[in-house]
Amino acid sequence: MRRLLLGIDIGSSSVKTSLLDADSGKSLFSKAFPEEEMIIDSPEKGWAEQDPEIWWKYVQHSIRFVLSKTKVKKGELKGIGIAYQMHGLVLVDKDQNVLRPSIIWCDSRAVGIGEKAFKELGEEYCLKNLLNSPGNFTASKLRWVIENEPAIAAKIHKMMLPGDFIAMRLSGEICTSETGLSEGIFWDFQKNGLSDKVLGNYQISKSWIPDVVPSYSIQGRVSALASEVTGLEEGVPISYRAGDQPNNAFSLQVLKPGELATTAGTSGTVYGVADKPLHDPLSRVNTFVHVNHSMENPSYGVLLCVNGTGILNSWLKKIMGAGHIDYDEMNTLGSSAPIGSEGLTFIPFGNGAERIMQNKPVGAHMLGLDLLKHDKRHMIRSAQEGIVSALTFGFRIMQEMGLDLKTVKAGKANMFLSPVFRKTFVHMNRVVLELYDTDGAQGAARGAGIGAGVFASETEAFAGLELLETIEPNEHFFDPYEEVYSTWKSHLEAIQKMSI
Repeated sequence: MRRLLLGIDIGSSSVKTSLLDADSGKSLFSKAFPEEEMIIDSPEKGWAEQDPEIWWKYVQHSIRFVLSKTKVKKGELKGIGIAYQMHGLVLVDKDQNVLRPSIIWCDSRAVGIGEKAFKELGEEYCLKNLLNSPGNFTASKLRWVIENEPAIAAKIHKMMLPGDFIAMRLSGEICTSETGLSEGIFWDFQKNGLSDKVLGNYQISKSWIPDVVPSYSIQGRVSALASEVTGLEEGVPISYRAGDQPNNAFSLQVLKPGELATTAGTSGTVYGVADKPLHDPLSRVNTFVHVNHSMENPSYGVLLCVNGTGILNSWLKKIMGAGHIDYDEMNTLGSSAPIGSEGLTFIPFGNGAERIMQNKPVGAHMLGLDLLKHDKRHMIRSAQEGIVSALTFGFRIMQEMGLDLKTVKAGKANMFLSPVFRKTFVHMNRVVLELYDTDGAQGAARGAGIGAGVFASETEAFAGLELLETIEPNEHFFDPYEEVYSTWKSHLEAIQKMSI
């Protein structure tokens, strides 16, 4: 009998489900829904919301599709893992009904609340105990609901992160994880428990916080109701959950101090693992509990996030192609423009307040446009160079914090499919880039195998992970790309001065 594991990755663009063969370590089938990107609602400027029931709808579709294509038999599925978009807020009442749309990761409405709490709680407490400013994270979003929607707040039974909600729909049980509470800025690292000071300052009832379970553990089992709507066998354990960035690092076997992972989907990230709770004094990059953290063997993830990455590429595709150009064509066009895009520069911060900009809504900007010289090729290349420049800005903050950034791992997907993006990333940051055949859904499936005891160790879980390509930097390109970054940074500084 086969030993199979299911991984679900709930993104803000799509929901992807993968089925993994535990014995070979290979993915048998994957499917993402919807075919087009999910809509992010913005009722007011700076807001970003999605209906959690839409995620659940596509989870059902993707699971049924994968099961139908792989003919899973009774007893073969050993565990389910869940990865999810970080920092979202889901609220339910005592009957597990959703009270309002989820306030998701790129929503900026709670920036002022986080800044006020940072002053009231004190910089020393926040950076030492929370490792971050409360910022625009989940706790601040919950406080916004308390202040602005008291009728909804009065009905709250539990607050959850997006992955907690999907686990609830699958099992009927509500719980969360240490990693999740740390990413929401509910976790006090010094006491290794909930921060009473944050809860008190924000007037958040401790009863709203779900029970805490380890990332690798039996966290619930597929209910009869969920079995009926998904086709999953009743009783299969849900045995892993993690936010998308810790999970992406996990999916690339980034588990030891000094190891690094990167992504470039809707947002772009670099995630480094440390055995000490590092923090940036300005909270431009953020530290959370990693998936393999324990009191005996501490493990922390230092996260650099840029909201405006793949979403800028997607915007260009819609504007330029009107549905008649695909990403491969865009990458080919961008490759035909020279390094530096002949003076055209993109600032990509057009998807909400940016953490590396200290939660300021800088916006997206195209600068240096010459109507007699620049065309689609330059726009595509300058957008990708601008995205990498934004990541490099954060990359250098991480270096200042003491992280040793020499080799970075990524899945060969999204913007890392672009030769321009890969080459710019390697040479602007002067790092070796390793590209693997994996994704967040596969990572969640491997995590499920650890949590369910199918794999005896993390090492065994990654036996089938395949390295596709290694890209080494060439000193010949260091200076040209450093010039691109310097120009980009000069433009950014000018924009910041104008907005003061």
